[in-house]
Amino acid sequence: MIACRNIVLTGANSGIGLEVLKILSRNDNTIIAADLRTDRISAFDPEKVVPYTCDISQKENVDALFEFALQRFEKIDVFIANAGYNHFETMEGSDWEKIERIFLTNTISSIYSYQKYSEHLDGRDGIFAITISAMGKMAMPGFTLYSSTKFALNGFQEAIRLEKKDNIQLTCTYPVSTDTAFFDSPAEIEKPWPIQTPEHVAVKMVKGIERGKKKVYPCKMFRLSQVLFTILPFTKSIYLKREKKKFLRHEERLRKL
Repeated sequence: MIACRNIVLTGANSGIGLEVLKILSRNDNTIIAADLRTDRISAFDPEKVVPYTCDISQKENVDALFEFALQRFEKIDVFIANAGYNHFETMEGSDWEKIERIFLTNTISSIYSYQKYSEHLDGRDGIFAITISAMGKMAMPGFTLYSSTKFALNGFQEAIRLEKKDNIQLTCTYPVSTDTAFFDSPAEIEKPWPIQTPEHVAVKMVKGIERGKKKVYPCKMFRLSQVLFTILPFTKSIYLKREKKKFLRHEERLRKL
């Protein structure tokens, strides 16, 4: 169990981040828990968990988060870049601002945070963890923007491993669909299959960080499916057709609202 560490966790007020916070706060860690809202974070022991309201989609806010952390810590032992959000919708129409914002939040912020963290460590040992997604390896209908941001993050982690110094442990987690408010919508969203709980993902993520894993796949079925889809490509087509039907039903429900 991660213990006696100085930790920064983004996206900590809900979903997977909140469950990770619950696990980390059980030991003698000091955690700066950042999110747009901090109502749930504020319920934790203030001796262990420090709420920090932050929109990490802006450079100056990421800079301020690091400044705040370094006012409390001489060294950040673990930085967990977990914040992110989703769009489930058709890509019809044009909206530059929407594209820009989701990439700033889901992708650019994590990459910039890695750069900041590497500078902070200055050769000392540290752990940087990123919540990517299974959709960073396999795109899904209705999740075009979200998948794009996660594919970019997956490309980043592949490339940076070829460059980074050995002092930084980089652990990336690839959850499948997780049963959280992440999928909230005016119309019902039939979540992609399979589905996991945020508690399960959080446990696997923290264990992966503890064990120094490069990649964490909370769903064994996802890994098996990647092998199956490679050996028998038609099975991937069947799966994606099934998921596309869910998306089309969602679009029809929206039109009726």
